[in-house]
Amino acid sequence: MESAVLKASRRNIIGKKVKAMRREGLLPAVLYGHQFDPLPITLDMRDASRILGTLGSSSLIRIDLEGEELNALVRDKQRDYLKGRFLHVDFQVVSMTEKIRAYVQISIVGTSPALKEYNAIVEQLINEIEVESLPGNLPEKFEINVSGLKEIGDQILVKDLSLPEGVTIALDPE
Repeated sequence: MESAVLKASRRNIIGKKVKAMRREGLLPAVLYGHQFDPLPITLDMRDASRILGTLGSSSLIRIDLEGEELNALVRDKQRDYLKGRFLHVDFQVVSMTEKIRAYVQISIVGTSPALKEYNAIVEQLINEIEVESLPGNLPEKFEINVSGLKEIGDQILVKDLSLPEGVTIALDPE
């Protein structure tokens, strides 16, 4: 999968003065990480909103910081709760050679025969799983097919997931 690229530039403006930046169509953000000093940056609001709206917490993104390419994960997206637009984004800069831990979202697909036959309910106890792998091997999400749940009481456990190569789960498999 090709990772998305965002163009960024360093910023000196911090604090309440960033409101003026947002009015100009710029999105304040910060880069931080292991062996990387925190660095405030700005992104183009339109490009960032289009790309960040489709990314999860385990999606790898490349930040083009004035010619220097950095690999990062989106760690926090702050939004205006009334207008829905982004206010601030936190990126964690990662090394492609060091393992990291990240949360990967779980989505349910398919229809269980028990739903129709017994009028049952599919209950999802966890929405995301913490995994450990190299940043390039991180899955965007796990799709769980529930069409194999034929009886009430049938379940799918963490140990039943098929994991990509190099990915381990940092959770009790039961």
